[in-house]
Formats: sequence, C-alpha cells, structure tokens
Amino acid sequence: MPTVSNSLITERLNEYADILEQQQANRFRIAAYRRAARSLAALEEDLGALYQRGGRQALIALENVGAGIASAIVELLQTGRWSRLERLRGALDPETLFKTVPGIGPRLAERIHDQLDIDTLEELEVAAHDGRLLSLPGINHKREQMIRGGLAVILSRQRPALHRNESDGPGVKQLLDVDREYRERSARGELATIAPKRFNPEKRSWLPVLHTTRDHWHFSALFSNTARAHELHRTHDWVVIYFYDDDHDEGQHTVVTETNGPLKGKRVVRGREAECRDFYDAPQG
Repeated sequence: MPTVSNSLITERLNEYADILEQQQANRFRIAAYRRAARSLAALEEDLGALYQRGGRQALIALENVGAGIASAIVELLQTGRWSRLERLRGALDPETLFKTVPGIGPRLAERIHDQLDIDTLEELEVAAHDGRLLSLPGINHKREQMIRGGLAVILSRQRPALHRNESDGPGVKQLLDVDREYRERSARGELATIAPKRFNPEKRSWLPVLHTTRDHWHFSALFSNTARAHELHRTHDWVVIYFYDDDHDEGQHTVVTETNGPLKGKRVVRGREAECRDFYDAPQG
C-alpha cells in the first residue's frame, strides 16, 4: 500500500469540490466534500494507520465522512489514485489501475476497458463474477480465478461494490431524463467541458460534463470516450451516467440509441432494455 498523507487526501477532496463547483454541480454535494476535507485537516491521527487498525468503518465514523467519501479515502490509501477525481479532470487511465491486479497485463487491461467499458476495480470485480470477463480473448477459468483472488486482496472486501441490484439504483425514467438533459444542454453548448487524456492528442477540451439531481440521486453524465465508442463513431451517442446516493456511493449505467429490435431508434439503458420497453409502452404524461 503506498504512503498517502492526510494532507494529500485533504488536498484531493478539496480539488474534487473545486472541480464540482467549476462544473456547476449541486452546492450541497460540493459542501459535503469541503466539510470532509476540513475535518480531515484537523485530524491528528494518520488516516492510513486508522484504516489499518479499524478498516473502512473507522473512516466512516469520522466527522463529516460518510460511506462514499470513506471509499474515496480507501482508494487513495490503497492505490494513491482516486478514479472519480481523475474522471472529472479528464485524466482517468483505467489501464494503469487494472495492471495492478495479478493476472492482468497491458493488453488485457486495454481490452477490459475498451470492450467491457468499465473503469474501476469494483466494476472489474463485478465483471469477474458475472461472466463478462471470461468473454474476453485470453481469459480462461484459471486466469479469471487469479484475477478474482487478486481483486479480493486489493479491495480487502472493505469497499462497497457498485449498485449490483438495479432496484437499489435510480429507475430508467430518471436515467433517460438525465440522458435527455445532458444531450440537449450539450448541443446548446451550456455545459462545462474537459480535455480527456485518452484519444485526444490535441488536448482539446471537448467532453461536456453534466451534474444534476433527481430526488435523492446525484448524477454526472459524460459521452463515452472508449476505443469502442470511437471505432463505431458513437462518442456523441453513448452517454455514461454515474449516480451517487446521499452517502456518495457510486454506480453507473450507459444510455445508447438502440439499433435493432422493437426499440430501434429509441434511447435505452444498457442491460435494462425490458424496463425501457415498459417505460415507452406506458402512457406518457
């Protein structure tokens, strides 16, 4: 585990709040990260030592640190990185993160990100258990088991997985409405943009970011910037929506324009096509 100081963690939380403010996110969410940063700045005990002694629950127990912010602290302590922050500043490099897992080399790390469209260790863990990882070239059952074991060690079962039960997350009506708002405001040039590190040799600031809320859910939406999206010319069609509850625990879905079947031409949430069909069949109003 890398050595990560309290001051660095505080700096990262404040930077995240600054970026949220620049991107016009919900002011209460911004304030939550600033409060957590102030509490940690006043903490005398080393966060790494606290985590080693009491695990994630010891972090959650700190003033102004809930489950989601505790997860961010754990990720920083374990890897020296915070994928959510890197995503919002356009510097996310999932391949480097995946290569820290035993059994994953550079080529496989690239395939995991580009073909499975995932960018966190928690999402990788889900893919290692639901069969998607086994669908990639070069993955057999033995290697899959090795990766599962490596992830179990790295994550130490201290961090919550992304929302695996779809009923625990926002409904397709909310997701499709966020998708609509994102695409409409992006087309009107109303959103802040970032310069993604990947597939952007000119370092052009082109990727719009939306932060919005529905009920108790906080959403961040961006166009997909994966190799597959570029290959299929879908970088302005596929929308990745990250959602957070009031504890800042994160999940994600991707919304696309369906190209086949009864939903052809309509916006659908990948993996939740049946719910989308019910939504479109229901009377609108």
